[in-house]
Amino acid sequence: MAAMVDAEGGRARATRVVRRMGFVAAADAQAQDELRRLEARYGTCAPVEADAIVALGGDGFMLSTLHRYLTQAVPIYGMNQGTVGFLMNDFRAEDLIERVARATEATLHPLRMHATTDDGSVLEALAINEVSMLRQSRQAAKIRISVDGVVRLEELACDGVLVSTPAGSTAYNLSAHGPIIPLRSSLLALTPVSAFRPRRWRGALLSSHSRVRFEVLERAKRPVNAVADDAEARDVVQVDVAEDRTITLTLLFDRDHPLEERVLREQFGV
Repeated sequence: MAAMVDAEGGRARATRVVRRMGFVAAADAQAQDELRRLEARYGTCAPVEADAIVALGGDGFMLSTLHRYLTQAVPIYGMNQGTVGFLMNDFRAEDLIERVARATEATLHPLRMHATTDDGSVLEALAINEVSMLRQSRQAAKIRISVDGVVRLEELACDGVLVSTPAGSTAYNLSAHGPIIPLRSSLLALTPVSAFRPRRWRGALLSSHSRVRFEVLERAKRPVNAVADDAEARDVVQVDVAEDRTITLTLLFDRDHPLEERVLREQFGV
């Protein structure tokens, strides 16, 4: 990065050098139309060779883009062409190089899930938002929960339970009445989905260094699946979840609307 002087406040701020941008877009017609216009205006290169990737779509497309370029260490700047756009910036074609160069960074670490199924196979997958356990039948799931090798809940009867990252805390976790977590808090949310017993348990906040184990009880009668973002394992026996700090994802946001501010505003319902 190089230094630049902010014209509004006169303070020195850092800016990244952006010579090449790679564009990716969701499959819908509007996103594809804007993709062609931006490529014609700014040029393009392969995303893995870019100084920054510009993703056009909604939050779902941003998650798939993060997974696709997980190991490339290229920052990703999203522009909303979807519905919610919590992880995206407002769409604007003008001054795009300058916006990307001046953007603030939000760094994320995904969760790594190891899910062992009833037939002995193991699914390993990464989750940027959350790892969730969900019942597969009309029967409530029964799940034992351990944290760092200590059983903390001998039996949770529920529709499911999830572990959420700070970035994912405003997604499914929030819908399940879990807490919104500030990005720099080094916490994970452990949140039940429609807990039946213990009825008053509302979940827990855990250190981001915690290792969580879910063991499925009465699994023949009460089958459970496990989901890490878009990867799913059915008929799971045991699921281990921990943050993978060897992987760092970098999202870029306009300075007047950084992700950390968006998460904070969500806590006040604005």
